[in-house]
Amino acid sequence: MIRLLRNTLLFLLLLLIALWLLAEHLGWQPAPREAVPLACQGSAAPLSPGQSLKVMTWNVQYLAGKRYVFWYDQGHGNDTRPSTEDLAFNLDEVARVIRAEQPDIVLLQELDRDAKASGYQDQLALLRERLADLYPCSVQAYDWKAGFVPDRHILGSVGRTLATLSRYPIDKAERLQLPNAADDALARLRERQPAVLVSYLPVSDGSRLAVLNTQLSPYHTGSDLQLRQVRHVAKVLDRLETQGTLWLIGGDFNLLPLGQYRRLPPAQRGSYPADSDLHLLWDKYPMIPSNAEASGAERSAWLTHFPNDPTVTGPDRTLDYLLHSPRLLREQGQVLLDDTLQISDHLPVMATLQMPQPGVSRRP
Repeated sequence: MIRLLRNTLLFLLLLLIALWLLAEHLGWQPAPREAVPLACQGSAAPLSPGQSLKVMTWNVQYLAGKRYVFWYDQGHGNDTRPSTEDLAFNLDEVARVIRAEQPDIVLLQELDRDAKASGYQDQLALLRERLADLYPCSVQAYDWKAGFVPDRHILGSVGRTLATLSRYPIDKAERLQLPNAADDALARLRERQPAVLVSYLPVSDGSRLAVLNTQLSPYHTGSDLQLRQVRHVAKVLDRLETQGTLWLIGGDFNLLPLGQYRRLPPAQRGSYPADSDLHLLWDKYPMIPSNAEASGAERSAWLTHFPNDPTVTGPDRTLDYLLHSPRLLREQGQVLLDDTLQISDHLPVMATLQMPQPGVSRRP
């Protein structure tokens, strides 16, 4: 009996070791900072001082559309993956909106690559095929990658990325790791590892514009992870500003603007801190939409999130933003509400910014 127990314990120990080694093999542990390959064709002219620059940021929800309530959604549905037909339809819809607006820079969050849930598509490649004449340059970085996720809703590979499309040349790109909860081999399979994708666009005067793309983790009560991520982003932006590098950042920050927390039904407030940590950014840098816009009389025009939840009938909160160096001048900003409500659970945010004129100083 003792020998059988000893052998059983030894077998279980060896099984645990084998599972741990398998998790290490299937998981992904990116470096804190790493270069990202460029995909550029042709020889487009660089940015020019004084020119206007049109920018879009959009969480496209891996082209799943709005016909589902997924297991991880606010609505706690049973859906695990979109149909092939919906993926194809929403790919064309995203391309349609981008082509209609023709922004100079497009920041996309939640594009899939080699993920079971989206049929192992390379969604950026599919999108570039439809927009090749507009965007000669693109870069992409994972923020979730695993060969196999042992969750009953997934039971397969994941590959979720940030992607940036540019009408102008990109001469360097890098992935900056954000603080995350993936602190062991098993967690690296289950958890996203949020990042900032930084693209450097040359300017004809010899300077550069840094374009940052990100998606922060959702807020969880009792966790300071999201706060640490915002602080990390703030340090990156402060460093760029101190160095004299022009910059803009866009993405899904998963944080509310000032004043929106109390407008949400009490049952939905648990997904956000009462005092938004986004103030660490808006206290110092211009934000689109601003707090006055997102929580003022015209706030309905600035809502960017339409939760997958049968009880919610339209966009009801703002989670997506563009922020920029004070040396860039805002000319225009808007959320695209027309013909976009059924493409993703997020709406595109657009802005037109003017590059500094030669010899003109702009201060905060």
